Amino acid sequence: MSDRYELFLTCPKGLEGLLIEEATGLGLEQAREHTSAVRGMGDMETAYRLCLWSRLANRVLLVLKRFPMKNADDLYQGVLDVDWQDHMLADGTLAVEFSGHGSGIDNTHFGALKVKDAIVDKLRTPTGERPSVDKLNPDLRIHLRLDRGEAILSLDLSGHSLHQRGYRLQQGAAPLKENLAAAVLIRAGWPRIAAEGGALADPMCGVGTFLVEAAMIAADIAPNLKRERWGFTAWQGHVPALWRKLHDEAQARAQAGLARPPLWIRGYEADPRLIQPGRNNVERAGLSDWIKIYQGEVATFEPRPDQNQKGLVISNPPYGERLGDEASLLYLYQNLGERLRQACLNWEAAVFTGAPELGKRMGIRSHKQYSFWNGALPCKLLLIKVQPDQFVTGERRTPEQRQLEREQAQAAPEPVERQYNKNGNPIKPAPAPAPVVEQARLSEGGQMFANRLQKNLKQLGKWAKREGVECYRVYDADMPEYSLAIDLYQDWVHVQEYAAPKSVDPEKAQARLFDALAAIPQALDVDKSRVLIKRRERQSGTRQYERQGAQGQFTEVREGGVKLLVNLTDYLDTGLFLDHRPMRMRIQKEAAGKRFLNLFCYTATASVHAAKGGARSTTSVDLSKTYLDWARRNFSLNGFSDKNRLEQGDVMAWLETCRDEFDLIFIDPPTFSNSKRMEGVFDVQRDHVQLLDLALARLAPGGVLYFSNNFRKFQLDENLVARYQVEEITASTIDPDFARNGKIHRAWKISVR
Repeated sequence: MSDRYELFLTCPKGLEGLLIEEATGLGLEQAREHTSAVRGMGDMETAYRLCLWSRLANRVLLVLKRFPMKNADDLYQGVLDVDWQDHMLADGTLAVEFSGHGSGIDNTHFGALKVKDAIVDKLRTPTGERPSVDKLNPDLRIHLRLDRGEAILSLDLSGHSLHQRGYRLQQGAAPLKENLAAAVLIRAGWPRIAAEGGALADPMCGVGTFLVEAAMIAADIAPNLKRERWGFTAWQGHVPALWRKLHDEAQARAQAGLARPPLWIRGYEADPRLIQPGRNNVERAGLSDWIKIYQGEVATFEPRPDQNQKGLVISNPPYGERLGDEASLLYLYQNLGERLRQACLNWEAAVFTGAPELGKRMGIRSHKQYSFWNGALPCKLLLIKVQPDQFVTGERRTPEQRQLEREQAQAAPEPVERQYNKNGNPIKPAPAPAPVVEQARLSEGGQMFANRLQKNLKQLGKWAKREGVECYRVYDADMPEYSLAIDLYQDWVHVQEYAAPKSVDPEKAQARLFDALAAIPQALDVDKSRVLIKRRERQSGTRQYERQGAQGQFTEVREGGVKLLVNLTDYLDTGLFLDHRPMRMRIQKEAAGKRFLNLFCYTATASVHAAKGGARSTTSVDLSKTYLDWARRNFSLNGFSDKNRLEQGDVMAWLETCRDEFDLIFIDPPTFSNSKRMEGVFDVQRDHVQLLDLALARLAPGGVLYFSNNFRKFQLDENLVARYQVEEITASTIDPDFARNGKIHRAWKISVR
C-alpha cells in the first residue's frame, strides 16, 4: 500500500470552488476542480480528515487503479489484476457503483456486473467461499468511473453520502441537503460572523437544517463526528490507530467549542407540524443549548438577540411549483423584505432561492449573488447588507439623504433621564414608535397597472355602492400586457391569470404578473393575505370544474337580498358567475308564483334567486354531486328547503324522460362536456337545437325560457328563430363591470309562438 493516494471528492454541482478551498485547508495537495468533484493527492490521514471534517463533499473516493479499456474484457481484466485480498475478506460483502459509458459498455448495470464478477472471481476460495452483494451496508463500496476510454477504480471511504450527518431523521416536504446548507452558510459569511460572536436567525427554518449546520460551524464540530459506520470500517487497509487519533482530536475540539457560551441561533416556522421534528433534529445533533425553534410567521419576524448584537438572517423561502402559487409567494418575499428593512437594520441577510425573480421583489438590493444547484434546479444565493441605501422604496432619495439615514441608523441611542412618580417609583418611558417602513417601489409597469386599477375602482365602486353590489369585476385584461381578470368578493380579491400565448417570452410574462400582483394590494387597499390567484387556460370537457386545491373554505356573500357561498381557493370558478348577476336579478323579479327549471344549474344560484322571488317551486339539474351539495347549502343558508328540488343527472337524458311543465326556464350550458357520468359528448354549438327543443317542450303556455352561453364563436341556429319567438337580450344582461368585455356571454329570451 502506498503512503500517498489519489483522492476524488464528489459534491453537488456548483460547490466545486468552495470544496477545493475546504479540501486544501484539510490537507489535500495538487487539488484540481472537475465537474461536481475535486481531485488531489493526500496520505491516509488526509483521507480520514476529509471524511470527518468535510462539510461540502458527498463522497471521498480513494483511487486504487487507473487503466485503459477498449471493451468489457479489458474492464474485467483490469479489475481482476488488483490484489483484492489486501482490501476485503473472501466472505465479505460489497456493492459496486458504475458511472460513464463507452468502450463496449452500454449501461451502468452491465458495467457494475463486470466489476463485481472480477472481484468475486479473484477472491473465490477453493472451498467456494466468495464475497456477496449488499447494496445497503456493504463491507466495501467500490466505484468505477469510465472517462474517455480510461477506467478509474476507487474505494468509497465514505460509505453513505457525507451529507447524511445522522441528526436529520425527520424532514419537511422540500428539504435542503446538509452539505448544500453548509455551502450557503459559508458563502453568506457565517464563519466570519460566528467568529465575531454574531447571531443567526432563520424566519422559515423548516426542520432546522440551516440552524444545525450553522451551530456546528460556530462550535467547531466535525460534521460527521457522530457517524458510526464508514466505508473504511471493514476495509483491510484501514488504520484504526490513526483514525482514533483524528476522531479523538475532533471530539476534543467539539467539547471545547460546546463549552464556550453558545451563540444566539434561532429559527421560526409557520407550520406547526414542523416545530417538533425540527426540535428533535436539534436535540439529536446535541445542540439544544445553542438552538431554539419557535412557531412564527414571516410577517411578524423580528430577531431579538442579547445585547443588541447583529448577525445573519438566512432563509430558503419556497420557490413555487404549482399554478396559483405566484400571489402567496410574491407576498411572502415582500413580507420578508419588509421585515428585513424594519426589524433587521445593520444585519446581513442571505436568501437562497430557486425563483430569483421573486427575490427581486423584496424591496432591498443584493450586493452579491452566487449561483448554486439544488438537485437539478438552478438557484441563486442573494447576499444583502440591510442598510437604508440598499432599500428600494416608494421615494427616490438623494445621496445626502441616504448618508443621513445611515448615520442615524448607526448612531447609539441617547441616554434617557429617569423620571419618578409621587411614590418614588420610576416611570417607564413610553416605547419608541415603530419606524415607518415604506412599501417597496412599484416598477414603471406596475405603477401604470396600479393607476388603471385605481381608476376602475373609483368608477365601479360608485356604481356598486349605489346598486348594493358586493361582488364585481374590477379589471378584465384592460391592458393587453397585463392579461388578468380581477374580481372583488367583499374584502377578498380573486385574480385569474389568462395564460399567455406561446409567442410571449415566459420570463417577461412572469415579470408582468409579479408587477401586477405587487400593485394589487396597494391599488385596492387590501391586505396581501386576501389576494388569491388562479391561472385560466383554454379548458376542455369538465376541466373548468376540476378541483384546484383542498382548503374547503367557503365565504358567504350577498347579492340581491340572498346569501350565497363562494369558494375562492379550491376551484377555477368560485361558485358564482358574476357576469350573470343581471340575469339572476331578472329571474328573481319574474319568478313569483312560477315553476322554475334551472338546467346545468352549477351551484343553483339562479334557483336561490327564484326562490327569493316567490317561485312556486324550483327544480335544478346538474351532473355533479359536489355542486348539488353546494346548491343545497345555498338553499339552507337562506332558509329555503321546501319545494326546491335538486336532480343529479345528464341534462339531455333528464329532459327526454321529464313530463313536468315549467313556467320559467334558465339554461346556461358549458361550451363542451364529456363527463364520465354522461353518454356521449355535449357540444353547445352542435347540440343547442336539440337542447332547446327538449326544454321548450316542457315550457307551459305563456312561459319564458332564458338561454345563455359564453362560447365566443357561438351562432344561434336560424331554424330556431323561424320556429320560436326569439329575442336576443345580451345587452340588458351585462352590468357595468363587464361592459368592457362585450363577449363575456350572449343571452336570448325564447318562448313558444
